[in-house]
Amino acid sequence: MFDEAAILNELEFKFVRSSGAGGQHVNKTSSKVELTFNLEASQFLSEAQKELLKSNLQTRLTKDNVLILQCGESRSQHKNKSLIIKRFLELIEANLIEEKDRIPTKIPRAVVRKRLSNKRKNSEKKSNRKPPPID
Repeated sequence: MFDEAAILNELEFKFVRSSGAGGQHVNKTSSKVELTFNLEASQFLSEAQKELLKSNLQTRLTKDNVLILQCGESRSQHKNKSLIIKRFLELIEANLIEEKDRIPTKIPRAVVRKRLSNKRKNSEKKSNRKPPPID
């Protein structure tokens, strides 16, 4: 499908200070990881794959077709980096799968007959509840 090792070479990482709980540790370490991947500049994806990713990830891409992911779950920079790489690969793999066109099937005659008979029974049941007409 695609060469994972080659795509990993195209990723750019930026380490920033994480927010949230952690005391002084948060204030002095850059443990949050920001991953950027330029879809247009990728040399290891075919044009068809790029177009498929553009359409599937259009809400997650910037105007310049750059994918930006962030991870600051852990206090460890290395753990955050491995988490974000794993998440990136799963995202790319999941969005490179083309959905098959649904082939509409004919409704079986027995199903149509059953639906119509149930309709008729319900109609009779409700019409029997009405008071008889007064002449």
